Amino acid sequence: MTKGSGGTSNLEPPLGTPSLDPGAPPPPHGSRRSRILGGGDAGARNVWIAVASTLVFFGVVAVLIVNSPGWPEIKNTFFNERVFRESFPKIVRQFGTNIFIFIVAEVFVLIVALFFAVLRSLPGPVFAPLRILAIAYTDIFRGIPTILVISLLGFGMPALQLQGLPKSEVFWAIVALVLVYSAYVTEVYRAGIESVHPSQTAAARSLGLSRMQSMRHVVLPQAVRRVVPPLLNDFIGLQKDSALVAFLGVVEALQTANIISAAEFNYTPFVSLALVYLVITIPQTRFVDWLIERDRQRRQGGTTV
Repeated sequence: MTKGSGGTSNLEPPLGTPSLDPGAPPPPHGSRRSRILGGGDAGARNVWIAVASTLVFFGVVAVLIVNSPGWPEIKNTFFNERVFRESFPKIVRQFGTNIFIFIVAEVFVLIVALFFAVLRSLPGPVFAPLRILAIAYTDIFRGIPTILVISLLGFGMPALQLQGLPKSEVFWAIVALVLVYSAYVTEVYRAGIESVHPSQTAAARSLGLSRMQSMRHVVLPQAVRRVVPPLLNDFIGLQKDSALVAFLGVVEALQTANIISAAEFNYTPFVSLALVYLVITIPQTRFVDWLIERDRQRRQGGTTV
């Protein structure tokens, strides 16, 4: 600390503190700021180190697997080229059934889940029975494994032999998936609704909107926009769980792989099906990551997307 000409004290910034003067020159390469931001030579060096370490790690893993004593048998059982060429086109054709199931289920999940989320968000003692109904629904269907719900509905409902009741396994599989995933998505919607500040509703009511109009025009648009990434994550899980309908005997992609595997005494068809799911889900997962990053930047007032 030094004394100025006017008797006041001038505090010098600690060593290494970046200057706040807009006219100050940029810090040199390799400085503390550039290392923190990962820019310049340090950033390029970090990228090369990451690439090299990744290649070395997976290279060592690949060498260990290929040189293991049981690799020839594993290769023939799970990665048989002939079985892959024969099974892959058949599995892809039957995968259309899975696509139909999860697309139809996703549409109804969005509607049913939003309905129960709104019910659970209704205030006041008069709506207590509706809130209890919504809570019971989410607790029950989130607590029962999906495969059990599919089994109970797929085998039990057609056995009732009621007039006009559908007997299609695909129909009841879709109903089961809708019931289970709507319970999860209801909580996602509810989290979005509760994230909207109460002042938004108060402002809408002061403008003359009713409670339901405030929910429809003010709260829900903001809530849905905030929960898009977790919604997409749930739908990725729904796409994978569409394979569970094979338990009812529906000939879809998993059942086709199971039939070919039993005929060939080989597990390569399951690897083929796994590749199909990866091709569909990985781009969606990366899209979800992009949405999350965009939302994070928007909340922090970062770059405009």
